[in-house]
Amino acid sequence: MLEPGDRAPEISAQNQYGETVSPDFSAPTVVYFYPADFTGGCTIEARDFQEVLPEFREGGITVYGVSMDDVETHDEFAEEEGLLFDLLADPEGSVAEAFGLDSSEGRTDRRTFVLADDEVKAVYDPELSDPSGHARDVLNDTRNEYVQGG
Repeated sequence: MLEPGDRAPEISAQNQYGETVSPDFSAPTVVYFYPADFTGGCTIEARDFQEVLPEFREGGITVYGVSMDDVETHDEFAEEEGLLFDLLADPEGSVAEAFGLDSSEGRTDRRTFVLADDEVKAVYDPELSDPSGHARDVLNDTRNEYVQGG
């Protein structure tokens, strides 16, 4: 798994709208991996990121959610939950593997990566705690550490 100080991977995946997205990790970016759409903890985590999304955007921080679900499932999940950030579809596990996560079971572990300046700045394991409040913790840390004037 990628660790702080590692070079950011180059990735490309389709979002919930079927558009190909290639994130720019030179700017502050949060990429959070979650096991599956429409599951309890994953829904809590997505709602948390959506709740603080305006603050992420205010700080110039882009947020991406990634699971091995397909574009159609992401579209339904984003619509149902009112998510306004990109959910990247990774059905083959190539994005997960680029971050060093195991995708052999058809799901990935819950992990959050903060990237900036084309490198990994922080890695979170929200499974060790309740996913509720995780997005706020990531926002505060990212804004304080990697955003000018944060």
